[in-house]
Amino acid sequence: MTSRILILDDDAAVGETIRYIAEAAGMEARSFFRPDAFFQAIDDWKPTHIVLDLVMPEMDGVEIMRHLAERKCDARIVILSGVGNRVLDAARRTAAEKGLRIAGVLSKPLSARELQNFLQTGEPARKSAPVETPKKAKTPPITEDDLRTAIEKRQFDVYYQPKIHCGSGRVSGFEALVRWRHPSLGMIMPDAFIPLAERLNLIGEITTQILDEAMRWMRDVRNDMPLSLSVNLSAKALVDLGLADRLARQCADAGIDPDRLILELTETTAMDDPVLALDLVTRLRMKGFHVSIDDVGTGYSSMAQLARLPFSEMKVDKSFVMTAAVSKESRSIISSFIELGHKLDLRVVAEGVEDAATMDFLHRTGCDFVQGFFIARPMPGHAVSDWIDSRRH
Repeated sequence: MTSRILILDDDAAVGETIRYIAEAAGMEARSFFRPDAFFQAIDDWKPTHIVLDLVMPEMDGVEIMRHLAERKCDARIVILSGVGNRVLDAARRTAAEKGLRIAGVLSKPLSARELQNFLQTGEPARKSAPVETPKKAKTPPITEDDLRTAIEKRQFDVYYQPKIHCGSGRVSGFEALVRWRHPSLGMIMPDAFIPLAERLNLIGEITTQILDEAMRWMRDVRNDMPLSLSVNLSAKALVDLGLADRLARQCADAGIDPDRLILELTETTAMDDPVLALDLVTRLRMKGFHVSIDDVGTGYSSMAQLARLPFSEMKVDKSFVMTAAVSKESRSIISSFIELGHKLDLRVVAEGVEDAATMDFLHRTGCDFVQGFFIARPMPGHAVSDWIDSRRH
């Protein structure tokens, strides 16, 4: 199939130049300087590639990308602009978070050789890895009755994503991630049902089931390896006064040392009500659990608040980690978080590691642990032992 490139630039001469270069590279190409005609071509022509000027008078590139995301456009997008690198990086992150496929960035004034090289080789014009975010699956219709039935029939499965030591590569533990095995809708991801469970005050029952299954798995998977297990806690946990005692009883019943469990609270949850967060985190730590502050960098925490709460671990949000290979700003933020975490005697985890360059950067910067698709995707419990053996070999 011949590649088809669609160009949108308010300077018609620039658009025609790009079209000429694309056709010389063996691609079909069309050029537009008005958004309405461009969107009509998106619907009718189904391009494989898009070259998009970021700064235009009628509709800017960020707004264009929002409309492309609404149309579920899967073309590879090249951003074209003369704005500074920080704005380009922000636009790249915006597009990736919307599920668009960002192939690279071309700076104005346009270099014909750069564009031709990109079209012929598929490599971004800048010396950086493309940032691509998988498209989210369409959320199935879920009712309260569906969710209550799932709890009653224990339809939730736990998948395990490995966490490794950044320096040695040694497997240190896993994060437990819930999946709903729906009898007719198939596997449902947590984003589709956790918010509903929280609204219906059913999240506590789901968390209990996850921990029951995960603790059985911990007891049986590899007795020779003291693996840790990270489990996400809902914002509702802050007002659950009996949570710490129940978790301690669950560990005792399962024969699991609380020291092997890492309970994760998001940054925004921990900071929304710091008084309740202080009470919960302190009680959990007193009972031997580790507590991690998750998604660091997405909220509005202050250093004073972070130091005030007795966390044992911080997780740098994946939005920074996934763009570290292409964003100087993301690398600077990650370095600052790692330095801050270590000064507060916290272990620092980076999640969202998807390439060797990011892994190398995190190792050089002193990050303690990493997880992400570069290491392994979440896997069912029965697959973990084989995965560990494959790493040893």
